[in-house]
This record gives sequence, C-alpha cells and structure tokens, in this order.
Amino acid sequence: MARYRDSVCKICRREGMKLFFKTDRCYTDKCAFERRSYAPGQHGQGKGKISEYAIQLREKQKVKRIYGLMEGQFKNTFREAERQKGITGENLVSLLERRLDNVVFRLGFAGNRSEARMYVTHGLVRVNGKKVDIASCFVKENDVIEVAASLKANPKIADNLKTAERRVIPEWLLTDKTAMNGKVLRLPKRDDVTLPMSERLIVELYSK
Repeated sequence: MARYRDSVCKICRREGMKLFFKTDRCYTDKCAFERRSYAPGQHGQGKGKISEYAIQLREKQKVKRIYGLMEGQFKNTFREAERQKGITGENLVSLLERRLDNVVFRLGFAGNRSEARMYVTHGLVRVNGKKVDIASCFVKENDVIEVAASLKANPKIADNLKTAERRVIPEWLLTDKTAMNGKVLRLPKRDDVTLPMSERLIVELYSK
C-alpha cells in the first residue's frame, strides 16, 4: 500500500495548521510550522486566486491527512456515511472518530495516529478483551479498549499519557491511566470534535 514518505512537517505547512505528527516537538520552537508557516515549495508564499473546487479539495485533503487515511479509505468512509441515516457530513466525522486507531490516540495511549495505527496492526490493542489488528474497524458504545500487557510496561505509553494531558480527552471517551484502558461511553457527535474542519465542503466536493 502506498505511504507518504516525505517530511510530515510539510503536510502541516501545506494545510496551514499544526497536525501534531511529531507530538512533543510540535509544542516547541523547533516545530517547522512555527518557523515557516507558509506552504512548502518554490511558490509556497504565493497568493494566487483560489477556486471553489480548490477550497473543497484542500479541505478534503486536510481531513484525510489528519486521520491518516489513503484516498480509497477516505472515500469508502464517506460512502458509508452517505448510507447512514442523518446528516452525511456529521456521519462522516463520527465514523472517522470511531476508527480504532483514532480512539487509541484520543485515549492518550499513542502520541499520534500513526503510532496508534502501528500498535493496532501489530496486535497490541485489545477490544473487549480480544485482539483486534484492524485499524479501520469502528468502535461501538460500551467497548473497552486496552493495550496489551506487554505494552503496559513500556515507558513510552506512560510518556504518551503524560503528553496527552496537553490535549483534552473527548467526553465520549473515558481513560483509566492506572489500568491503561479506556471505555467508549457513547458514540461521538459533531460537537465533540473541535478540529478546524468543514465537512460541508467535503460533501459538496463528492456531490459534484
């Protein structure tokens, strides 16, 4: 499967916002976005006219990169949101938040979604006591997510939980730092997601 192998700091600069791919470094003056907040490349500081389509595409790319999805994965998630009852944009945000790799990150066990995805695919995450190695699976209400016993002793997890104190754990999740597990109290709503994104633009893009 294709993977982005260039500097992840370029993604933050391209999207015009911090995406916190490098965890601790993103909170320091060493952050590339702090030093160069303009887009990368020869014409990164240019201010050309932006079309409506470009704005919609940029929003889709930003959200896709925030959650670390490839194009096909993102489109499939959108199609699933369309099939569900309710508002498609809000369904999309809820599905993205319910991905297991995102939940592991939100609970504070991983420093970023890429690390969370690695834990899941390596079989180091348990859902209701069973090993789940599919990062794209959706959690359900009352699910209990726990890291494997072999990972609990890893000081990296303790560091991640400490770093997670800088960001707010969503109200729909509950983290037990002592037991190193978390619970899905309810399914996420649009109001639970404070990321600066406009799902309406994504819906308009895919409606063309």
